Amino acid sequence: MARYIGPVCKLCRREGEKLFLKGERCYTDKCAFDRRPYPSGQHGQRRTKVTEYGIRLREKQKVRRIYGVLERQFRRYFAEADRVKGVTGENLLALLERRLDSVCYRIGFAATRSDGRQLVRHGHVKVNGKVVSIPSYLVKPNDTITVHDRSKELSRLTQSLEAVERRGVPEWLELDKGTQTAKVRSNPVREAITLPIREQLIVEFYSR
Repeated sequence: MARYIGPVCKLCRREGEKLFLKGERCYTDKCAFDRRPYPSGQHGQRRTKVTEYGIRLREKQKVRRIYGVLERQFRRYFAEADRVKGVTGENLLALLERRLDSVCYRIGFAATRSDGRQLVRHGHVKVNGKVVSIPSYLVKPNDTITVHDRSKELSRLTQSLEAVERRGVPEWLELDKGTQTAKVRSNPVREAITLPIREQLIVEFYSR
């Protein structure tokens, strides 16, 4: 499947806020957004009038970029969120949070969701004792996520685990850093998703 491989700091500048796509760098003075918080290009600093459609489009694009999902797959997530019971916007965020690459980021196995995707793709992660190499795999309550035995000494993994204390592990996940094991305690609820997302705008975008 295709994926974005360009400079991710440009995405933060386009959306006008930090999306924390570069891991620890986003917390330092090297963050490109802190230095230039406007879109790149010669017209990046000019004032533009944003329409109601544009506001909803930008919110949808922002969430897509946070989770590293392309448009077709994002539409499928929205259709599934709209199909099941509950609030569509909250269902959508819960589905995205349950992706294995996102969970690896949340529990500190990876510094970013992009790193989590690579970690899963390369067969470093097990779910319930079996290697899962599909980043979009959706975890369920009581699932156990572990690092493959041959991968436990990876420097990038140990560094990510050390840095996870900065952002914390959400309540719906449980992490044992010593054994590099995590457990899914429940499905994520909206209160546990602290990202600056206005999911209702995405619902309105697809419902127009």
